[in-house]
Amino acid sequence: MRRTRFDTAHCPVARTTDLLGDWWTPLVLRQLFVGERRFAQIAESLDISRAILSSRLKRLESEGVVAKVQYEEHPPRFEYHLTDKGVALWDVVAAMWRFGDDWMFDESPGAQVVLVDKETQKRVQPQMIDANTGQPLTLATTRVRPRTQRKNQGVRPVL
Repeated sequence: MRRTRFDTAHCPVARTTDLLGDWWTPLVLRQLFVGERRFAQIAESLDISRAILSSRLKRLESEGVVAKVQYEEHPPRFEYHLTDKGVALWDVVAAMWRFGDDWMFDESPGAQVVLVDKETQKRVQPQMIDANTGQPLTLATTRVRPRTQRKNQGVRPVL
């Protein structure tokens, strides 16, 4: 089946979905965030086929999310390091983590892993805030509108 692409859409959600919109890519990112950098390590952790993992890592590399770094010459071996763009995706994965932990386990004991503060080892719960004000963002406090038009430049609405 042919995949619909959103990489040129005018909506930031659509473009991010184009990058993360399959079930393997967020999981590959999760493994990179927990410190796994080597192909075999990620493949084993996810129980993912080599072809699928290779495809996802190539896409992340082409999008500037990871950098492929050689760590051994003979035979050539590589690691995958998150770029600044990749590190910025932590907010997205952390939001998915919070949603999954809060809503996807019904009456079961919940996830077998939790996010904790590195120093205190206390559990953390990601929350979306406005970087300008430090205030929590909620559906009730935000709206979507077109960007302000610049001189001689039309802007299409995002929704």
